[in-house]
Amino acid sequence: MAATRILIVDDHPLFREALKHAVSGGVDNARVSLAGSLGQATALLDEDDDFDLILLDLRMPGVQGLSGLIYLRAQYPNVPVAVITAADDPGLVQKALNLNACGFIPKTAGIDTIVGAVNALLKGDIWVPEGSAQSSAAGKEGEEIARRVATLTAQQIRVLMMLKEGLLNKQIAYELNVSEATIKAHVSAILQKLNVSSRTQAVIAAARIDGVAAAEH
Repeated sequence: MAATRILIVDDHPLFREALKHAVSGGVDNARVSLAGSLGQATALLDEDDDFDLILLDLRMPGVQGLSGLIYLRAQYPNVPVAVITAADDPGLVQKALNLNACGFIPKTAGIDTIVGAVNALLKGDIWVPEGSAQSSAAGKEGEEIARRVATLTAQQIRVLMMLKEGLLNKQIAYELNVSEATIKAHVSAILQKLNVSSRTQAVIAAARIDGVAAAEH
């Protein structure tokens, strides 16, 4: 019987290990890998992306909010990603689903609930907490932005994340080991896909669907 491969991406060692223990004990033939940052996760996935599920925290070094989800879904579209977080923004569940998350698991849920959610996700179900707020009129604009961001390529997502960090085209080109002209082309494509006219507006648009309460942990 082939192992069920699960990748836990969370920067808190105690929670990471506790979740690994719970999943290993509650999922048949589970083989659990751990990453403490988005960079570690992508390094593992670049070597071998044959995972059945990724459980992704939303606040880690180098990534805040939904940027990590957006990037993983763009870079590894065949690997299901579920959010597991302590953030309690009522609109976050719908935002994550709009960005193609397969589920949303609160860290405050009991172990039995978390394990049950993971098993449901592995069966191909969409799992969210009972009573999760559905999209409201007030959140429609944010949902539209989320859908537009989801159309960006993996490289465009990386560029957008770096724009949010305040990096210049030249700095982004250096980090990604490409020409400045390539970065300019990516920025132009980002502006077009997000339907905005400036880098600043693109960053603001991304921030609107990327916000996570500071007290997440």
